[in-house]
Amino acid sequence: MTHGIITAALAGFGTGLSLIVAIGAQNAFVLRQGARRHAVLAVVAICAVSDAVLIALGVAGVGAFVTAWPAALTAVGIAGGGFLICYGVLAARRVLRPAPGAALTSEGSAASGRRAAVLTCLAMTWLNPHVYLDTVLLLGSLAADRGDLRWAFGIGAGLASLTWFSTLGYGARLLSGLLSRPSAWRVLDGLVAATMVTMGGLLLARA
Repeated sequence: MTHGIITAALAGFGTGLSLIVAIGAQNAFVLRQGARRHAVLAVVAICAVSDAVLIALGVAGVGAFVTAWPAALTAVGIAGGGFLICYGVLAARRVLRPAPGAALTSEGSAASGRRAAVLTCLAMTWLNPHVYLDTVLLLGSLAADRGDLRWAFGIGAGLASLTWFSTLGYGARLLSGLLSRPSAWRVLDGLVAATMVTMGGLLLARA
């Protein structure tokens, strides 16, 4: 029985990791926050806990309710797409018009900056319909195939999310030397802008 639990958990870990590693809006945001060393713990916690909640809902069988309300996913897609495009435009503006001393500003701007980072992370996480499709529907259906071991599968997937976002958020600090130059920030913001605008456009097109 123990071997079966471990196997199911490892399967969940591998499946969850394969779904979240792809470059997307959320990952690009976590990478930028990690490189700035700003509100990293809060951002990583929001991403990991949100995934854990959605995975738990999927394992519990809530996916059927999500598929029953396609209009809700459409509304989320429109709101999320618009939000991502706006964020991408702001990142593009930083590329074209960098602020004076726009090198590595690791401490951020205290409470207001932290609040903005938290709200942005919440929006990117919960206004992305792909999050519901990947966690609630896909992982939920794969967990259901495990029968009595479905919760072990779900725990493995949740641990994959925690591992990935922690690695991405805190590992980005290794780029601090490179990001001490303003030109490097312009490249990173260019990547963020392209990712956000592309993902936002895709969400609006599919909605």
